[in-house]
Amino acid sequence: MGCAWSSSSSPSRRQRRAQGYEEPAVLAAETSFTVSEVEALYELYNKLSYSIFKDGLIHKEEFRLALFRTSERANLFADRVFHLFDLKRNGVIEFGEFVRSLSIFHPKALVSDKAAFAFKLYDLRGTGYIEKEETFSQADTNGDGRLDPKEWEEFVKKNPTSLRNMSLPYLQDITTTFPSFATHSEVNDCGGVDK
Repeated sequence: MGCAWSSSSSPSRRQRRAQGYEEPAVLAAETSFTVSEVEALYELYNKLSYSIFKDGLIHKEEFRLALFRTSERANLFADRVFHLFDLKRNGVIEFGEFVRSLSIFHPKALVSDKAAFAFKLYDLRGTGYIEKEETFSQADTNGDGRLDPKEWEEFVKKNPTSLRNMSLPYLQDITTTFPSFATHSEVNDCGGVDK
């Protein structure tokens, strides 16, 4: 059945499809989020995706604006994270990509998923290795001047604080941050429709 959208601000079905909208129950089943949290994320997504360009998609400038309150200056970190969120590599972040990518930062997400995302973040050239100038020399256990995913995983196990920034506790409480949408939902957190 889906979500109960308010008629004044609700995107049309065509607009939601263009945004890469996917049903909350489907996204909740594939991520660390509950249905209510996915619905709250849709409210956040809409705020971000209409902040500069009014097309319902998150562009790099809107992503920078959300992270750093400015869309003007390039930022290696923001641009790198944007690239990793843009799973389809089409220059925008659609709603499904937004939820799936944010899920990695959920406190309940698997450490292995967090480590894999962090590895991609540090692999600046996309070579499948973190090269010497890209990170810590103590993690290069085989001394070849670069880290492969296995060396990275071992480093993370020995140094769990290296993933400290990979958990955003407020994602667990997203429905209290954006309560207006979640409280009007017809879908319960188990994926069924409330009567």
